[in-house]
Amino acid sequence: MILYNNYILGGLFIACALLIWIFGVKLAKAVDVVVHHYGWGEAIGGMLFLAIIADLPEIAITASAAYKHEYVIAVSNLLGGIAIQTVVLVLIDIFGVGRKAPLTNKGHSNILKIEGITVIVILLVLLLGYYNASTIKLPVKYSFEMLCLIIWLVSIFWTKKLYNTHQIKKQAKTNIQTFQPSPIISTIVEPISIHKNKKVASAIMIIFIGSLVMLFAGIGLEMSGEILSKRWGLSGVVFGGTILALCTALPEISTGIASAKIRDYEMAMSDIFGGNSFLALLLLMAAIISGESLLGYFSPSDIYLIWVGIALTFVYLIGMYYHSKKQYLRMGVDSIIVLLLYLISIAGLVYMNK
Repeated sequence: MILYNNYILGGLFIACALLIWIFGVKLAKAVDVVVHHYGWGEAIGGMLFLAIIADLPEIAITASAAYKHEYVIAVSNLLGGIAIQTVVLVLIDIFGVGRKAPLTNKGHSNILKIEGITVIVILLVLLLGYYNASTIKLPVKYSFEMLCLIIWLVSIFWTKKLYNTHQIKKQAKTNIQTFQPSPIISTIVEPISIHKNKKVASAIMIIFIGSLVMLFAGIGLEMSGEILSKRWGLSGVVFGGTILALCTALPEISTGIASAKIRDYEMAMSDIFGGNSFLALLLLMAAIISGESLLGYFSPSDIYLIWVGIALTFVYLIGMYYHSKKQYLRMGVDSIIVLLLYLISIAGLVYMNK
């Protein structure tokens, strides 16, 4: 009977993971249409919209785990997710960009650098909160989590300002000639405009439906995965930081590769960096739901995962700074370093939780 139930739970876990992957691809294309229609820019669209939508499974898992006071699953899934989502950039480098040039050669704007720095700063704030929660008393409840939120909002304002400045300079360099369209041209433009509006409306509908599917699929992953991990005798930290984190990273894998395939490299990378900074903010949501800060429940393994996330992000920041064209096995040097560091860190995580 238990074996039969395991098959059902395993089937549910795989089905939810597949739904997340399928709708992740559809969402990437839909968000691309909406972002270009409203002129938000690839990096802003990736950081705000695609990243948050792709993190819906993590939102569902964190909310469910926090409500049930399953803090180990909630924390390890978020922190492990930051590490594994950074490794998604390796997959995008291999399968999304191809042999032309490394990912960080295609996408290395100042906006992306700010997003990467934001991830590192937010993770350092979490470390500060963990080590000094008992000694530093701030007047606001969940003060360190709130500080992360403020940093995130400032980074959004900063990146939006940079994007607007870039657009103004780009417009100034372009010699635009205005003309009055003839009646014949007008009759052609109107049907094109109607078709474009229908395409945008369809994309918005896909985003709405896809978001709901991914939200409920995330809940299914958490419920089935939690039971399976206990039956298989897996450590909550190892399960949450590896298997569950990998499954919830499926939207980033699918949306990232899909964005790179349509040459939206900025959006592909911004989806990862924006998603990573947003994942850390979910600790605030978990604190509000559970009624207590989760920083005090961080284990040595969780601190370890934070440092892994910082190290992997830093490597890609260096890669964007140099934006080298060198490739080895369809990867940039930064992707190779990140892949090796991640494999070593996972071995270390398993060893810590024997």
